[in-house]
Amino acid sequence: MDELELLKKDWNKQSEYKKLSVSDIYPMLHKKSSSIVKTLFYISIAELVFWILVSAIPYVCSDNYKERLDKIYDSEHLFTIMTLFSFGITILFIYLLFKSHKTISVTDNAKKLMENIIKTRRVIKYYVLYNLIIGGISLLIGFYYALHNDPETAKNMGSFGATERTIMYLILLGFTIIFILVIWLFYKLIYGLLLKRLNRNYKELEKLEV
Repeated sequence: MDELELLKKDWNKQSEYKKLSVSDIYPMLHKKSSSIVKTLFYISIAELVFWILVSAIPYVCSDNYKERLDKIYDSEHLFTIMTLFSFGITILFIYLLFKSHKTISVTDNAKKLMENIIKTRRVIKYYVLYNLIIGGISLLIGFYYALHNDPETAKNMGSFGATERTIMYLILLGFTIIFILVIWLFYKLIYGLLLKRLNRNYKELEKLEV
């Protein structure tokens, strides 16, 4: 009888502890998750502004740069279309993060919060993957047009033999791979740290749901 009573007492303590944990921990996890997504939102805006400045300042301030771009890209709209498309994807990403932040801010249960964390992680994963792919493709397209349409580069290429051309293509490919790795490290550093915190919150929420 004494053992049974002790077991019941221990069970009641565990139940009370679990209720206390849920009521105390969930608001904290909710606040942290909302804050993390809000920070991601602000970082994405800063990233958009940065790339707009990087793209626009040399083009606007340097006539030589503008003239060279016009020569390299035989279609005058190609560079503009590529830039606008890239900015459009970034703006869409910002909107999705803003929507995630608003949704998480008003979430009132652990299950919904977990679902929103999963959606946010997925959005960031696809955005980073998109940037890695589009960054590599854009660089390769830039190299292609530079090699074929830039008069100075085309002149130098004319004097290259087969071996020299192969070496040059390998160097450009290696440069593209390094460029993609740098972008990946950038996102790993900026978004990766915040995603780890978001994942940590998700795991804590899973424990509360058990």
